[in-house]
Amino acid sequence: MLDYETTLVYLNKAKDGDNKAKEELIKNNIQLIKSIVNRYKYKQVEYDDLMQIGTIGLLKAIDNFDLRFNCKFSTYAVPMIIGEIKRFIRDDGIIKVSRSIKQLNYKIQQYINNYQVENEKSPTVEEIAAKFNIEPQEVVFTMDSSKYPVSIYEKVDEDSLSLVDKIESKETQEDLITKIMIKQSLEKLSLRDRKVIYLRYFRDQTQSQVAKVLGVSQVQVSRIESKALEILKNNLTE
Repeated sequence: MLDYETTLVYLNKAKDGDNKAKEELIKNNIQLIKSIVNRYKYKQVEYDDLMQIGTIGLLKAIDNFDLRFNCKFSTYAVPMIIGEIKRFIRDDGIIKVSRSIKQLNYKIQQYINNYQVENEKSPTVEEIAAKFNIEPQEVVFTMDSSKYPVSIYEKVDEDSLSLVDKIESKETQEDLITKIMIKQSLEKLSLRDRKVIYLRYFRDQTQSQVAKVLGVSQVQVSRIESKALEILKNNLTE
């Protein structure tokens, strides 16, 4: 990839209408686009289509980048590329989980968490099916439809370290992309929800320990955690 100063030279030329400068920027950021596209290659969209959409996102980043942003161009370009791909997937009728299934899955997860707190074990598929008056197969389908891995990168208050601070400074493009995607998702959580996630998944505290920190009951922590994870999953898969 181009170094910082050279990138700025090409950006200024591109903004003045130099198409060769734009081509050079695209060529030197093609691996960045590919890294992002690879995260969406199972969305039933042709790889070449995703590459074209990702390139459009990069071109928008070139047009809108401003030195006053005080960040690397690649850092600015990542959310632009991701946003363009997500809009394409959302607006072009790609098969995705319906809102009703998401809502049912949320209710099932709430039920499971409450059941675990009250009974110290998980309910069976049959018990869940009976609770919501649906077939066991539908329970499995609904729960599988929303599975997505979640990592955490965010400060929960001014005095704490973020998970990003735990990563080595020599981050790869994959690290950068993951960091930005998760950061965008976490910003949609309330401070309380972020703190629960931080304590549970970064500090490895139990729900009882988190409850003492927040001054609430364990059941409330369970509900907050479940809701926060659901929001994160939906933000990452939408």
